[in-house]
Amino acid sequence: MEEKIIMAHGSGGKLTSELIREVFSEAYGNDTLSEMEDAAVVKVSEKIAYTTDSFVVRPLQYPGGDIGRLAVCGTVNDLCVRGAVPKYLSAGFIIEEGLELGLLKSIAKSMAETAAEAGVRIVTGDTKVIEGNGGLYINTSGIGIYPENRRVPGTKNIEEGDAVIVTGTLGDHHASILSERLESVGKIASDTAPLCEVTEKLMNDESITVHAMRDITRGGLATVLSEMAESSGCEIEIKEGKLPVNKTVKAFAGMLGLDVLYMGTEGKMVVILPKAQAERALGIIRSCKYGENAVVIGEVIKKSGGEDSANAGRLLLETSLGAKRVLTQMVGEGLPRIC
Repeated sequence: MEEKIIMAHGSGGKLTSELIREVFSEAYGNDTLSEMEDAAVVKVSEKIAYTTDSFVVRPLQYPGGDIGRLAVCGTVNDLCVRGAVPKYLSAGFIIEEGLELGLLKSIAKSMAETAAEAGVRIVTGDTKVIEGNGGLYINTSGIGIYPENRRVPGTKNIEEGDAVIVTGTLGDHHASILSERLESVGKIASDTAPLCEVTEKLMNDESITVHAMRDITRGGLATVLSEMAESSGCEIEIKEGKLPVNKTVKAFAGMLGLDVLYMGTEGKMVVILPKAQAERALGIIRSCKYGENAVVIGEVIKKSGGEDSANAGRLLLETSLGAKRVLTQMVGEGLPRIC
């Protein structure tokens, strides 16, 4: 019979020690973590990026990933899009009793493999066991460093005439989770992936000036770009005919009446930079493992001189028929919860 988590695994006693040693230290042990102190001591530069996130996705495993890979990628990518080099992660596990120990080991191993791919170390963590029915929730925090003289990308840098690039197909992760929840016959693979290679190659190229980057997660492309338009005071226009969508995802979304513009991904991002640099940037992104399908989807057409402008912070979609549609942030809950 498969061994399962019981409440005693969270007691702080012998079973807790065994859980930490046999699952987490075994999966991603390193010199810092193996000290088993109350805080990890790490070396960082003067300027750092710091982020935190929690992951509650169901099912815990899905085509293309699992909650462990998702937790690492979600945190790493938040650091990457701010132009930082991810270095250290924490991992806090809230485990419901009844979770199979073998599944927990598999998820911890997945986290270790993803962390190694992203070039980060998991240096501290925590476990808590609660009553429940075999669920698992993970909280991660991440620290990234800035090389000397690196400019920090952000929406305040966006300028009129900038090109808008997406690094790949939209809605893959959302469709994967939903198809698993619906027990669909066809499997749709999630795009869960770390974006370190893409962001580092862009940031290290002296001929590229990245103005802003955002990973496309909850709320999808429309929500992310709406937020960027609002915070920058810019009018951004994207073209429906340029949006990259996997045929299977497009068919799945159409069958359920979903709008791919509001479906999230976990391995894609938006890059905004000067139009004159767009072709070179595309070449760089497409040379990376997770950027093969990158494309320019639009541009910044106007930057407001003041907040009172009627078009300040507006996102427009030029449809395939040539009409213009205003896109807003997602309202309500995008089902299912994808991260």
